Amino acid sequence: MNDRLSSSVDAAVEIEGLPDWVDTEEQLDELLTRPRAALVQFIKSVASPLLILGAGGKMGPTLAVLAKRAAAAARHPLEVIAVSRFRDRTAPAWLETHGVKTIACDLLDAQAVRELPHADALLYLAGLKFGTAQDPAATWAMNTIVPLRVLERYPRARIAALSTGNVYPLAEAGQGGALETAPLTPCGEYANAAVGRERIFEFCSRAHDTPVTLLRLFYAVELRYGVLVDIARKVHLGEGIELANGYFNCIWQGDANQLALRALSLAACPPSVWNLCRPETFSVRAVASRLGELLGRPAQFIGAESSTALLGASARLCAALGPPSIPLEVMLRWIAHWVKQGGRNLARPTHFEVRNGNY
Repeated sequence: MNDRLSSSVDAAVEIEGLPDWVDTEEQLDELLTRPRAALVQFIKSVASPLLILGAGGKMGPTLAVLAKRAAAAARHPLEVIAVSRFRDRTAPAWLETHGVKTIACDLLDAQAVRELPHADALLYLAGLKFGTAQDPAATWAMNTIVPLRVLERYPRARIAALSTGNVYPLAEAGQGGALETAPLTPCGEYANAAVGRERIFEFCSRAHDTPVTLLRLFYAVELRYGVLVDIARKVHLGEGIELANGYFNCIWQGDANQLALRALSLAACPPSVWNLCRPETFSVRAVASRLGELLGRPAQFIGAESSTALLGASARLCAALGPPSIPLEVMLRWIAHWVKQGGRNLARPTHFEVRNGNY
């Protein structure tokens, strides 16, 4: 485990072209949507249009614009279509300004799904997590009925679908995290609904020979939300940080989006499965202490670490597509500066402290 964060500090020296600080949302969005060379090369193989379902969430808008920017850099005439209910009414305008076509659609509406445009390449980001405790039926419907309808509509498309690390049970913190071959015996309604989503993808993939990649994501992070932001805000406000769930994985959202797009190349039948996160295991205590140094405030802790946490090993994905580019120390420096200057927060806490699966 990287309790002292030393490897991340060393890695930061190797990355060129990164700003010392991020001061505005415009600068942040430019950074999140800046394509790397590997993506620019890969995007040439993606047939137009590229359809992104569930594009109105935390990751979708920047993923869509990233794909469009990569295509522009590659001089590849790729239409990118973002599909969502778009509860955030500003998102469609922002996407359209950046060259992404938008379609408002409730993916639970079978007729609306049937009327979506044809596509040979598809990113599936749709899902429901928070609010499960109050309405588990809605979570199961969103996470199982929607993928069934989408796979029926697109039986020949190449699909990369976001899943979640919550499909795993808690793992021993000193053993590197769950491998993709680990049994899926998670805790809680949301996690079991996520397993149901994966099984629907697997069933439809086998039934229709649909090539699918399933990406089990562990905590995408940017400056307006994410597990690191949650910890930083607690340190900044002098609030106690619970340590029972004392270890975690995460990844910069820009890296997660780049890898999600390139994971289309890994699609297979039956689905190929990959953990999506940085390869290190991080300590809540060590991260909070480092943020305390950056924020000039001591971190306050509650309780002690349990021996288990929700953890995954991403060595296979890193070997296949290369490691994420933004190391932890850079994320912490950016986040501490953002929090100190009062940068916008999306008010969507990750509830990283939860150990019983109750979201």
